[in-house]
Amino acid sequence: MCFAHRGRALLSKPSEATPDSRSAAARREARGSPEVGASMLPMLRKRSKSTVALDIGSSVVKCLRVDHSSENPLVTHFAMVDLVPEAIVDGEIMDRDMVVEAVRECIGRAGVPETQVVSAIGGRSVIVKKILMDKMAAADAQEAILWEAEQHVPFDIDDISLDFQIVKDDVGADQMEILLVAARRDTIQSHAELLREADLNPVIVDVHSFALQNCYEEITGGPSEEVVGLLNVGSETTNVAIVQNGVPYFTRDLTVGTNRLVEEFQKRFGMNDDDARQAVANPTAQEDLTAEALLDAVTDVADEISTGVERSLSFLRTSGDAETIDRLVLSGGGGSFPGLADYLKERHEIDVDVSDPLGSIEYDPEIFEDADVERVSPLLTVGLGLGLRKVGDKQ
Repeated sequence: MCFAHRGRALLSKPSEATPDSRSAAARREARGSPEVGASMLPMLRKRSKSTVALDIGSSVVKCLRVDHSSENPLVTHFAMVDLVPEAIVDGEIMDRDMVVEAVRECIGRAGVPETQVVSAIGGRSVIVKKILMDKMAAADAQEAILWEAEQHVPFDIDDISLDFQIVKDDVGADQMEILLVAARRDTIQSHAELLREADLNPVIVDVHSFALQNCYEEITGGPSEEVVGLLNVGSETTNVAIVQNGVPYFTRDLTVGTNRLVEEFQKRFGMNDDDARQAVANPTAQEDLTAEALLDAVTDVADEISTGVERSLSFLRTSGDAETIDRLVLSGGGGSFPGLADYLKERHEIDVDVSDPLGSIEYDPEIFEDADVERVSPLLTVGLGLGLRKVGDKQ
């Protein structure tokens, strides 16, 4: 299993060994070399002609199969299964059996013939960060990056899987710019084990923000010189990724999502939890709710997302990466909520788009017979970003 960024593998298959009771120093000495970088990359395999992507969100499990056998990728299988509320809370699985069963049901509904899947993790257990370090050859950086990571990663260095990519090999003052990616090993192991319990074989573990970027660049024709803010509005969190020229400058998670809208609907319109969730999932179908009422409901959530965007831009300015964000792209279950894009456009005075990957990627219409493609499309951005990975690729 490997992490991937823009098609390049970043972190490899977690060990299936039993827990090691030795000290950290003893474990490090026994390993001989740190689990870092290219030494962790999987061996080249014959490239698969299809990819099964599994996006496990806090409220919905999404499965997609993408066929790569022709010139353009084709979505051939699709299914979504709702999770019961609080099955996953703050990114932590609270009811493992329920999530495993939902994954099995989703795979079964999609009818995919393979068991190999590509999935993703995110949240507080994953760190994506650009750092500066002394200029050196990539082979030498393999050793030096471990010490650098200890200065930047808030986890015990012996408890993480780690990799890096040289972004700029010369930024002056005899230094280079590095993209550092670290993830808690127990998070990777737990995610992989959950998939195995669902009778699946996890072959790539990506990062949510990388999948977002991968999908965006696929449907827009490649990396852009614009500074783009990718906002994936989920049920509990909004993932923010600021990218330019194929490089993720900044990633963070905002603790606001559609669950906040559910609370607003309950409070404003006197709905119970089930009705509020259905209304948030499909707001335009609520005949008794006016556009003005929907806009009022979304304002507080939009304001909090907007504040997160402003803080992200402040960080970019302080770091010298960018002076402005040129465009925002919304995705996820809340990305297309009425009024959100307009609010952000007016607040930040920039272009704001709603992601529509199914408008650019070919698919078999029959698989969406029971779904509103326009409404579902933004929800599948991460899943399609995963599905566009080709199992066995290493670039």
